[in-house]
Amino acid sequence: MRKLYAKNADYQKFEVLKTNRSKRHRYGEFFVEGVRNLNEAARNGWEIVSLLYESDRPLSDWARDFLATVQTQVNWELSPQLMADLSGKEERSELLAVVKMRPDEPDRLPTPENPLYVLFDRPSNRGNLGTLLRSCDALGADGLILTGHGVDLYDPEVVGASMGSFFRVPAVRMPENTAVFRWIARMKSRYPGFTVIGTTAHKQRTLWREDLSGPVLLMLGNETDGLCYAFKSRCDVLCTIPMAETSSASSFNVACAGTVLLYETVRQRAIK
Repeated sequence: MRKLYAKNADYQKFEVLKTNRSKRHRYGEFFVEGVRNLNEAARNGWEIVSLLYESDRPLSDWARDFLATVQTQVNWELSPQLMADLSGKEERSELLAVVKMRPDEPDRLPTPENPLYVLFDRPSNRGNLGTLLRSCDALGADGLILTGHGVDLYDPEVVGASMGSFFRVPAVRMPENTAVFRWIARMKSRYPGFTVIGTTAHKQRTLWREDLSGPVLLMLGNETDGLCYAFKSRCDVLCTIPMAETSSASSFNVACAGTVLLYETVRQRAIK
């Protein structure tokens, strides 16, 4: 255990892990806060580099047990002010953590008998990405692919919005479209009938009339622009979620749309 009571170089590293995307990825580490997130990180085998806690603050049984049982490289005792400055909550957490990133390798995505994958093209909102991770976890998606330049998967707001699901759902970033197309080709070769379903706000084929019971990739577009043309052109089907004729809304929030697609897929599979 090391003590940290001043804003020195060690503290500045913690700060940039929380606030600076490029330096976060340079270190290959990210910042985690919240009991549920920490529990899921440990439960799912993520490498926790450091745990941070406040000096002179009595710790709960959970926090003491976590410190005693979770293996780390080094833990830090911070002054109350430094802990408050790092915490993103009014009632700051007992423990903060620095966690190691996982590699962006498509082979990290599971390949079960009947896979269900989700692709999110250029996400622009941290809350939407965190919520989609939560829906993927809740409805049993086998993996999430992030494409193009969007919000950072490892941003603390994304991790927080996922409510622990971040650590359960295999998520891989594929910035280059060609990498996505190669992966889709491998899946189509591995799984006969593998179907790529795109989503659009324009009236296309109704979602629930499509057969989603087989191996499938659900593609969700950017919040403002939707799916890019390159991905639309690779879809086997473009689907629309029907809305009430009297609705003034032109489309669903992308995280809501993803949840509806996942639910309909799971519903069809349960029936079959």
